[in-house]
Amino acid sequence: MSERRWRGADVLRTTAIVSAFLIALLLLWIARDIFLTAFIGILFGCAVSSGAGLLTKLRVPRGVGAAFVVFGFIAVLYGVGVWIAPTLRDQGALLRARVPEAVDRAEAWLNARPGLAGLVLGGQRVTQARAAGADTARAVEGTRSAVAADTANAASVPSLRQRVSQELSGASRYFFPFLSSTITVAAGLFLILVLSIYIGADPGLYRSGLLHLMPRSARARGEVVLGRVATVLRKWLVTQLIAMVVIGVVSTAALLILHVKAAVALGVIAGLLEFVPTIGPILSAIPGIAMGFLDSPEKALYVGLAYLLIQQLEGHLLIPMLMKEGMDLPPALTIITQGVMALLFGFLGLLVAVPMLAAVIALVKALYVENVIGDAPEPAASLADGSTPPA
Repeated sequence: MSERRWRGADVLRTTAIVSAFLIALLLLWIARDIFLTAFIGILFGCAVSSGAGLLTKLRVPRGVGAAFVVFGFIAVLYGVGVWIAPTLRDQGALLRARVPEAVDRAEAWLNARPGLAGLVLGGQRVTQARAAGADTARAVEGTRSAVAADTANAASVPSLRQRVSQELSGASRYFFPFLSSTITVAAGLFLILVLSIYIGADPGLYRSGLLHLMPRSARARGEVVLGRVATVLRKWLVTQLIAMVVIGVVSTAALLILHVKAAVALGVIAGLLEFVPTIGPILSAIPGIAMGFLDSPEKALYVGLAYLLIQQLEGHLLIPMLMKEGMDLPPALTIITQGVMALLFGFLGLLVAVPMLAAVIALVKALYVENVIGDAPEPAASLADGSTPPA
């Protein structure tokens, strides 16, 4: 069998393709924040398109309907914010003032239990160091050397509050570098706003543009795939927004029943962090449990159990009821994707990890599982504008 020899033109063509691919990857990496922000805009655009489609049944033009949905949503958020702003301001100040005290109480409770203290504060070395400092202070109590020894020992072993502050400071610099620039935040929000309106006003324009990049024989299948991806993104976003409201209200009610200080502010934190699945609920429980320590360790335990119960009810009742036969994301794969996206892209990566994973799974199912393997296709999904794609 004769071997095909590479000509000079083939080498140049291959080199050009590889170089263009690498340059494209480099540009994507440099502009990664813009592309991730644009993905959030597309995500919201899918939901806005659905709302604008419903308004067309009332003879409202799509462009007007898309703008109405976006600005109406902003108006609702603003109204709720104005309504609870005084309470949030007071309780936010209370959280900033009392959470450090709650951390100190939690540390004191842990220090009274050396086994737990060793696990939480960094192993037996820290526990033994603190115990040795306490023994030294008792042995030379009443002398100046006791004060000096206790001060030196306390300085050598950081407290739990210092460790938490250091970790939060490092995480803030890594996850939220864009918050250092007001212009960057405003530009990102403006990009999301504009994309949401444009995509919601005329989703067919962008869908047809993507379809024209495909061969004619593949356009029918491509329209089905695009419809499924749009449906998955829209369903995920709407589900998360409803879950945010429900979790915020239920968490506030549970904390009020338990007489936890700053219950409204903690409920708002729980609702906002619900947008980041898996990791967000865990983060939202930490300040609530800390505030429970202000009263007693038992109350902190009850608060933790309340957060756990709320999340279990959400995962087994609320989300399945909202999603119905929607996404089925493997929990392990979801956590891994969130970790990788957070490591590579920071907070924006963590924010878009789950919807991006859902879109990728929808593409894999439609293009590989059904087309290549031959498994039975899922029921036809509606397009972003509410129409049904061809089979």
